[in-house]
Amino acid sequence: MADPYVIEAKGLKISFQVGRRSIRALKGISLGVRPGIVTGLIGPDGAGKTTFMRLCAGLMAPTAGELKVLGLDPARQEDRLHQLIGYMPQRFGLYEDLTVQENLDLYADLQGYPLEKRPERYGRLMEMTGLARFTGRLAGRLSGGMKQKLGLACSLIRPPRLLILDEPTVGVDPVSRRELWQIIYNQVEELGMSVLVSTAYLDEAERCQEVILIHEGRILGIGEPDSFSRPLAGYCFMLTPPLEKRRALQLRLSAMDGVVDALILGARVRLVTQERMGPEEVRRVFEIPDDVSIEQVPPRFEDAFMSLLRAQMAEAPRVSEARHRRVAGPRDQVVIRVKDLKRRFGEFYAVSGISFEVRRGEIFGLLGANGAGKSTTFRMLCGLLPPTSGTVEVAGADLGRSGPEARKGVGYMAQKFSLYEDLTSLQNLEFFSRAYGLDGERRREQIAWAMETFELNKMAGIRSRNLPLGYKQRLQLAAALMHEPDVLFLDEPTSGVDPITRREFWRHINMLAEAGVTIMVTTHFLEEAEYCDRMVIMADGKILDSGSPEEIKARCADERHPFPTMEDAFIRLIEEYQGTGRKEDGHREGRAA
Repeated sequence: MADPYVIEAKGLKISFQVGRRSIRALKGISLGVRPGIVTGLIGPDGAGKTTFMRLCAGLMAPTAGELKVLGLDPARQEDRLHQLIGYMPQRFGLYEDLTVQENLDLYADLQGYPLEKRPERYGRLMEMTGLARFTGRLAGRLSGGMKQKLGLACSLIRPPRLLILDEPTVGVDPVSRRELWQIIYNQVEELGMSVLVSTAYLDEAERCQEVILIHEGRILGIGEPDSFSRPLAGYCFMLTPPLEKRRALQLRLSAMDGVVDALILGARVRLVTQERMGPEEVRRVFEIPDDVSIEQVPPRFEDAFMSLLRAQMAEAPRVSEARHRRVAGPRDQVVIRVKDLKRRFGEFYAVSGISFEVRRGEIFGLLGANGAGKSTTFRMLCGLLPPTSGTVEVAGADLGRSGPEARKGVGYMAQKFSLYEDLTSLQNLEFFSRAYGLDGERRREQIAWAMETFELNKMAGIRSRNLPLGYKQRLQLAAALMHEPDVLFLDEPTSGVDPITRREFWRHINMLAEAGVTIMVTTHFLEEAEYCDRMVIMADGKILDSGSPEEIKARCADERHPFPTMEDAFIRLIEEYQGTGRKEDGHREGRAA
């Protein structure tokens, strides 16, 4: 009789030390992963997802309990197990100084894959990943999405019975995310492969046939995605306020008792309540003004995720708001001006003559596929990289040529962790507050505010290299805000963090915008892009479209997608450009800012 599970855990526990802290990562979990399907392992940062996957791959041994993977004990039979599974960790170990082909050969050697079978298997993998034209390119010169697809190909050289993927789509644009999922399901359908995948994108959880929801080392539920969302019928609403009031409405609702979630979606606010009620009761209970329309909408898996986790965190204090002095000046004042901006590396143009303006107090999105030129544009705006030609001004100054005084009005949070890893959280804040010229009582006040606002007090003495990802991101944002800047640049600020932490970030960002801070942000979470007042979408260093989220979505509506999401619009723009734009100049007449 076939084993009903490819992974079976009973009372599984594991504890380990990080510095002086003892962490109980798994607290006696029991579960079964069924064969031949895609199972999602879903939970916030620190839930135990990566730890469980490392146990399944035989990279760690449990403290107590039982674990069987394909009928084997991973801690004692890891050699046999490694011949049957594929494992792709969060930071897959590609060798960036080797070409795509050399990485394939290396992993084929490590997996003992027969030489005579390699050409056919390589050809299939390169066809699936779209990397056939790039086998001679160094892995370090691939875009983020291409690196992830190469990592997945390397883990699939010997077709495994079980594929374990730890957040394979973090930092990957929506087009590449969709392609990665196509590859995964192709393997399930062609080979009957079983897949266990963790993800920070809750829309991806709905692609799974079954999900395991985990929080603080405990299982909250197992079942089909619909089994989590169905019970929330009657709890979910879409509110449409006057456009200029949506941010204030979302901030007020998110701080109220009885609210599970309040999320900006373009011109509207999605509300999830703790109690089942009708639209008029929502208006009365939450004091919704008459100029706001209220419509009951079907629940999503994300609503259920937030509801379950909020119930677990019912006793947790609400995070303090991002206090900031009010920035003086009219709202229609242009704070960031970019005109005909270009950046060339050798013969390659990473940015090809883009132009846009950002006004005071706006949240402005810079979106695009991996390799579109977003980070290069960001670095030029911050004065970290000189333009080849064109002009860029931030608060009336070219930061690349201005002195330190001009930079004091700017905060910057890099995509990759850029603080000092050997310093503790508190030491980093002390260093950056001094670097920004804060001293005496103001420095002490700002540090105390940052530690409380971003819940860093319990992490004060931990070296930043040992912080969980969500806390690293909180620390980076706190450091960028120490001097209360007028302009804030955020490069992928929530990449890899869970939905609860993302909401905390955006509550802070919305408060800053309400105070008049001008914010420019890049993100691959296109639902996050709905928070932006305006945005540009880029590809190959060019602007494909610009405007508010609602304007861009409206222009991309068609018979197939009469009410497109931001992701639908993004993918359509990229596909249209890839189909026709490269024959021309990739720039849409009348759409650039």
